[in-house]
Amino acid sequence: MNDDLTDKFRIRETVENWVIWRDSGNWERFRTVWHEGARMHSTWFRGPAEEFIAHASQSWGKGGISCHFLGGSSIEISGMRAIAQTKKRIDSRQKLDGIACDVVCTGRFYQFFEQRDGRWAVVLHQGIYEKDRIDPVDPAAKLTLDPELLASYPEGYRHLAYVQTKAGFKVKPDLPGLRGAAVERLYAAGAAFLAGARAEFE
Repeated sequence: MNDDLTDKFRIRETVENWVIWRDSGNWERFRTVWHEGARMHSTWFRGPAEEFIAHASQSWGKGGISCHFLGGSSIEISGMRAIAQTKKRIDSRQKLDGIACDVVCTGRFYQFFEQRDGRWAVVLHQGIYEKDRIDPVDPAAKLTLDPELLASYPEGYRHLAYVQTKAGFKVKPDLPGLRGAAVERLYAAGAAFLAGARAEFE
């Protein structure tokens, strides 16, 4: 393979390792998909990747279940930098008002990559949230949601945000979705990063 295809293969391999090692609680190996100083942005967390690992590990230890499933990728490389967009589905089991529920959210990983010392790894991970739903594990169970709280979050992740808010997390209310100003700002940040700017998105 030529260098470009080899780099894309390595980046996609890292994306897949991110999911497998995070979901299986293999935290030492999960650390290897990040470069030093990397940041993680999700619905419930924004900060250094190392702190995210600590929080995720704690949740794992308490029995938390979060499954990530991947689809196709589009990877754009510029020198030692790359942007990888990968279709994903998050499937998590949570309790809402004492009822076990499955929350499913479909969207994309939008990951800023750098190659350092020959190794591709993530420097910034940002989710794009396109649509979601919530279902009780027991079909006979009846969920009653607060319509005002539900409507306070964007369509792409409102059920996920609802459950996380009820669990005590502070969820960012304006994350990127399929369309709109937030995702356009993210695309602009990715283009700037490929052109040499810092990896950042707020």
